[in-house]
Amino acid sequence: MDSRQWDERYSGDELVWTSTPNQFLVAEVVGLPAGRAVDLACGEGRNSIWLAEQGWEVTGVDFSPVGLAKAKRFADLRGVQVAWVESPVENWTPPSDGFDLVAMLYLQLPLPTRSAALATAASAVAPGGTLLVVAHDVDNLTRGYGGPQNPDVLYRVSEVTEAAVDAGLTVERAEQAIRVLDTDDGPRDAVDTVVRAVNSRQRLP
Repeated sequence: MDSRQWDERYSGDELVWTSTPNQFLVAEVVGLPAGRAVDLACGEGRNSIWLAEQGWEVTGVDFSPVGLAKAKRFADLRGVQVAWVESPVENWTPPSDGFDLVAMLYLQLPLPTRSAALATAASAVAPGGTLLVVAHDVDNLTRGYGGPQNPDVLYRVSEVTEAAVDAGLTVERAEQAIRVLDTDDGPRDAVDTVVRAVNSRQRLP
């Protein structure tokens, strides 16, 4: 889907996604000292806003101006500040000093655009910082529920770890993880790619 299609999807008053943060983000961030974070493909801002509520200084990046406008309204209602940036992730240029947390969740793109977005995300991790990538996994087509049904936009764990290693990061978690969804037919399992990597270089004093 391009930005105009996402603009149309986000145009209603109601949230397309839930207002609660992603479960993998919550699990991985708990225990990290709050610093500077960027939420790539932030959509309506649920994860950006949750991070801001935890004390992070947050930038949210997305290519949908309608989604970003809704995210800003949501942030204002919750009383938090987030810097919203309109840009495709693969074309976004991170600041030279990077971020303590780079989160890229469910940015389902075809190759080679996906590779460019992964490289951008990995390059944005500051010394001592963390990269977290969560996405619909290709095996969700046969073993899971929901998500895109186009295999061209689905992830493999190996491609994310390769992008992290190519950027000089150390992979700490790399797996297919099960996310339980509540449906009208009861709980169903979705298969996600989950990768966490860190920049082991020392922070400058």
